[in-house]
Amino acid sequence: MKRIWISNAVIVNEGKKFQGSVVIEGETISEVLTGSQRPSKECEEEIDAQGAYLIPGVIDDHVHFRDPGLTHKADMSSETMAAAAGGVTSFMDMPNCNPQTTTLEALENKFEDAAKKCMVNYSFYFGATNNNASLLAQLDRKKVCGVKLFMGASTGNMLVDRMETLRKIFSEAGMLIATHCEDQHIIRQNTELFKEKYGEDPDITCHPLIRSREACLSSSRLAVQLAKETGARLHILHISTADELDLLEDKPLNEKRITAEACVSHLMFCDEDYLKLGARIKCNPSIKTRSDRDALRKALSSNRVDVIGTDHAPHLLSEKQGGALKAVSGMPTLQFSLVSMMELVREEVFSMEQLVQKMCHAPALLYQISRRGFIREGYQADLVLVHPDKAWTLTPSCILSKCGWSPMEGQVFHSKVEKTFVNGHLVYDGSQVDTSYRGQALSFDR
Repeated sequence: MKRIWISNAVIVNEGKKFQGSVVIEGETISEVLTGSQRPSKECEEEIDAQGAYLIPGVIDDHVHFRDPGLTHKADMSSETMAAAAGGVTSFMDMPNCNPQTTTLEALENKFEDAAKKCMVNYSFYFGATNNNASLLAQLDRKKVCGVKLFMGASTGNMLVDRMETLRKIFSEAGMLIATHCEDQHIIRQNTELFKEKYGEDPDITCHPLIRSREACLSSSRLAVQLAKETGARLHILHISTADELDLLEDKPLNEKRITAEACVSHLMFCDEDYLKLGARIKCNPSIKTRSDRDALRKALSSNRVDVIGTDHAPHLLSEKQGGALKAVSGMPTLQFSLVSMMELVREEVFSMEQLVQKMCHAPALLYQISRRGFIREGYQADLVLVHPDKAWTLTPSCILSKCGWSPMEGQVFHSKVEKTFVNGHLVYDGSQVDTSYRGQALSFDR
């Protein structure tokens, strides 16, 4: 097996930052060396990482790759190219595609499709509905990342709004339940009020008032209540308000049954940005106030928020036309998630070690992913070299996502992804993605 020596790196791993190097042998990490230590055996290739951080590959627990059925705006091939270029080596994809991933057949079809298309590692959520709770016991816990539950966000027939069904799902899921928490009753009331006042499509600035903080808090509070009553393993996705943080505990991940994710969109933007970016930053849950954004940022330096994901949700710009009701919700952020969070490190919002905890270690621990998420001997060689001091400007020509745009266009980033390894294979070399490589299905130690 080929041995690759990544030398002279600043390794960021398990709460430490130190000068060292890593040897890749085949698919795995064979040696982690400190200081000027040299490999125990000859290596066929040396990569001098001078000045760059070497971190575990980013694991994104929350993406929408639109495949199958919505591939005019994204697909597994295009979005895993974007992932590789952004230092994301593993992803977990949501079930609201077409057909929705709410049957065992649809789930298996996605895994089969991924094996043919994906350049990074993958798993898929099973979507819970009002009518399929009986299938949960048949899911392969070692293969399926979790159960996705829309608690009040209307997404076709995936809205679960019957209390009896909710209790059944929380009681019988048998694995992590990832929830989208917005109270549809509150949203419906707000929608009617704003339509009466402003017409059929109120201005985009009304979006966070229609899909309000109260809607988020009400639904998240219910999810926490059900998890405590049933002992379920709950993971609340895309926390968007300061109020919801009060539902969460500030203690180590291994001591919690209820965890939470903050998304790049809610960490980078606030409602003041609607004036400039309009529906480009329309997403559900909505982008809230500056004080909410700052509270989420502050929570990153504690154990209150456990994971940073993206909720990467590509749409064509033509689909983003309109206001608070007619423009579709969702934005592409996957390719630039790591460098966006490194901007917050640069601003001393949180440390590089904490970034690696939230984007690499915690997803692996939280989902019980086998042999990934850490720089450890014997683990899969999912690794990223990212230089912390190479400024560049995001232009449309940089974008690999099929939708072809980013809400961050024009932003100057001060760090750059230089190399991405997936299972020991150099998938991204700083300019090109190796589109011939195929990633692996994630496995879970459950």
